Amino acid sequence: MSIWTRIADAVAALAKGEGLASVFDRLKAPPERSVGFTIAVIALGAKMAKADGQVTRNEVAAFREVFAIPPAEEDNAARVFNLARQDVAGFDLYAGKIAAMFGPGDPVLVDLMEGLFHIAMADGDYHPHEDAFLREVARIFGVDDRCFRSLLSRLVPDAPRDPYDVLRVPHGAPIEEVRAAWRQAVRDSHPDRMRARGLPDEALKMAEQRLIDINRAWEEIQARKAA
Repeated sequence: MSIWTRIADAVAALAKGEGLASVFDRLKAPPERSVGFTIAVIALGAKMAKADGQVTRNEVAAFREVFAIPPAEEDNAARVFNLARQDVAGFDLYAGKIAAMFGPGDPVLVDLMEGLFHIAMADGDYHPHEDAFLREVARIFGVDDRCFRSLLSRLVPDAPRDPYDVLRVPHGAPIEEVRAAWRQAVRDSHPDRMRARGLPDEALKMAEQRLIDINRAWEEIQARKAA
């Protein structure tokens, strides 16, 4: 059974009236945690799609920026999105249940925030209501402001881009501190580590662009220090 079939079954249970808490309780431990992660991205993404008042076909296409969806599974992926979009539960309820699966600021929650940013940018515009939505989700997740600025800097083209924010270090930090942060960020972005956190293989595409951004930030800071 593919991950998308398992995800569709879990979200269908929500649509049939099964409580959100009971569904997520079954998804707390590996390997099903990867199903919970994917449902979280899709469900919150579906809620966020309404935040700017427009729901377009681009949202499903945006999942390809986060998930590798085999052609044979596209119908299941679309079904999950539609079921999540129709669910009456508020996004804060989803976010709270997801946060309870991990701890405040857990790397998985940061991974999830990154996926939501990709979906927010599906239509090429970062709407103020989407910003408010993501900031509230970050608050519920215990994701601090420095981490949020890092995601904003990397993933929203019109946002101010600061390499120190990308690496989550103070402006003007010593080069040794920056190097240590860069090395840790590279380690944390390795597919094996992301997989160990419970991300499905389908979501590991995020690591590719993340590594590009991290390495570029390190190179920019090195150049500034050398100037």
